[in-house]
Amino acid sequence: MIRYVLGFDFGESRIGIAVGQNFTKTASSLCTLRATNGKPNWDEIKKIVSEWNPEVFVIGLPINMDGTISEMSEKTRKFARKLNGRFNTPVHMIDERLSTVEAKNSIRLGLTTHRMKSVKKRTLPSIDSESARIILTSWLNDQ
Repeated sequence: MIRYVLGFDFGESRIGIAVGQNFTKTASSLCTLRATNGKPNWDEIKKIVSEWNPEVFVIGLPINMDGTISEMSEKTRKFARKLNGRFNTPVHMIDERLSTVEAKNSIRLGLTTHRMKSVKKRTLPSIDSESARIILTSWLNDQ
């Protein structure tokens, strides 16, 4: 049975989202949502969650290059707790170090997989949604 998974690249002004499935272990960039001081529009997230009905959320945890936890790590964990609480869906967090660098390279080289569903169509995914795709793909490959 195909089950969907949503991946998130959390940021204080933008949140990248990707969708993937456990059967094929593939993920696609979905969209980027605006956030204000780390506070997302929960109605927009609810619409995406309702549309895809994911079995799991995967969130990239920003860890410093030396392996230490940052202030942003704590903000991301808070977002994860709220996501879990609002939608009663398990959350998995994975190390996202260098995902933005990889996302920029993927977009530049045209190696992205992009799916547009409930958002305006764009030619290329944003760095944020591509980072979410990379984070989610990494998690799916580890399953």
